[in-house]
Amino acid sequence: MEQITIDRLGHQGDGVAQGGGEVFVPYTLPGEVVELTAEGELHAVLQPSEQRITPVCKHFGTCGGCAVQHASDAFVAEWKVNVVRRALSARGIDMKVGGIATSPPRSRRRAVFGGRRTRKGITVGFHQRASNTLIAIEECAVIDPKIFAAIPVLEELTAIGASRTAAIRLSVTLSAAGLDVLVEEARELEPTMLPQLAEIAGRHDLARLTWNDEVIVNASPPVQRMGKARIVPSPGAFLQATPHGQAALVATVKQAVGNASRVIDLFAGCGTFALPLAEQAEVLAVENDGPMLAALDLAWRRTDGALHRITTDRRDLFRRPLLASEMKGYDAVVIDPPRVGAAAQVQELTLSAVPVIAFVSCNPVTFARDAEVLIKAGYRMGPVRVIDQFRWSPHVELAVTFTR
Repeated sequence: MEQITIDRLGHQGDGVAQGGGEVFVPYTLPGEVVELTAEGELHAVLQPSEQRITPVCKHFGTCGGCAVQHASDAFVAEWKVNVVRRALSARGIDMKVGGIATSPPRSRRRAVFGGRRTRKGITVGFHQRASNTLIAIEECAVIDPKIFAAIPVLEELTAIGASRTAAIRLSVTLSAAGLDVLVEEARELEPTMLPQLAEIAGRHDLARLTWNDEVIVNASPPVQRMGKARIVPSPGAFLQATPHGQAALVATVKQAVGNASRVIDLFAGCGTFALPLAEQAEVLAVENDGPMLAALDLAWRRTDGALHRITTDRRDLFRRPLLASEMKGYDAVVIDPPRVGAAAQVQELTLSAVPVIAFVSCNPVTFARDAEVLIKAGYRMGPVRVIDQFRWSPHVELAVTFTR
């Protein structure tokens, strides 16, 4: 056995100790003295941190979904803020904190499960940490209880759709009309399966059931609210993880945009920002996903004039970013890129005369890279608001305003 002292928490939530190189020890906290096995695994916490608490879920340490349930809420909040601060500091950028918004437990409105058939039966659950092994879950402190209650129907779908050799993906989204279920990587749909699937969906009151790429049951449109609009996202479409997180992001973006009358929403998705912003401004929504953009457009048209005009543009912003010349006459830009950031699009922003940019990011490292480019081009970065929709995980999001 070896004893070491944990110095800090890494960006993935592992404790980090020094000694012949960095040593990463999951489920530990700074200042703790721990004992490791000969294989380098945690054996015992000899001197626990004052920030250590009892995890709220029995599966913590086995299920790979949560990384820091053993730490107090105050510690986790400070850690996530510091993850963003360190990413910016590495680029020489000082950060002012605009607060942190942490979603409450059991509020996740979407989740992706794995489903597998084995000789012992059906397993529906989440993967173990750094593993392809599925574990059945008996409780979850993260997802909405209505989603957790759907596990029996997911087991029935797995029995029909999974082979003995591979797991299937089961994406469940909570909507105003009920559960929206997407089954992927499943057996090819056969005519004999249709009555079974329809019966399961009806018995469990599913709003919509999609099998691979085909909608099997559409009992009631799985509506999501975005401001005054009601939108029916395409199956599997990206949505913010919690209503609380979405509200925090939208409020921050609205504050950044202010009284702008013409706004561009880049990487617009289903309209998380475009639809609420259209309550006060004309919006150009740019997105590469056709079904999501179509859902956004239809939602706007169905508001019967309650919103200002939304124009949509389907475009791959990585290969064909919106040009500076195309931004003339707009008062503000909202940009919410995927984890890889938006280097090409940010370069065009630096060439534009847009006075305000509301930047939303799910990756502090790529955000810091893009922020450095904007700052060098003459933009000033405001306070960073950290958004924690993925409670107890290493994932962190943020929203910030840049002004010329």
